Amino acid sequence: MPTDVMTIRAMCEAYDVTPRTLRFYEAKELLTPIRVGTKRLFTRRDRARLVLIQRGKRFGFSLEDIRQTLDLYDRDSGNSAQNRRACEIARERLRVMETQRAELEVAIADLKTELAKAEAKGLAPPQAA
Repeated sequence: MPTDVMTIRAMCEAYDVTPRTLRFYEAKELLTPIRVGTKRLFTRRDRARLVLIQRGKRFGFSLEDIRQTLDLYDRDSGNSAQNRRACEIARERLRVMETQRAELEVAIADLKTELAKAEAKGLAPPQAA
């Protein structure tokens, strides 16, 4: 058994996740900790994968996209295919986020205009400073 392992509690503390989250990722086959009885022991590989999972989630990647990207590393014994796929997903996600931002900016401007009209008519209290 590897000596460089972490318990579920240590993982939770080190990576600011809950045990439930780690078990969920294990059930989704994103993490594969060593099982010793009821104990889960997370290897260096699991820790690296968790960092990538967290990064992918922060960027809005789906868990399926994250799983497929992580699996590429295992299949190709390297990260060139993994990096290419991650870049493809990232470019698409960036496009979606930029579209959402543009739509949100329009909605914010419209809402500000409507609130200003309501305030001018005395239908809404003025905005607090």
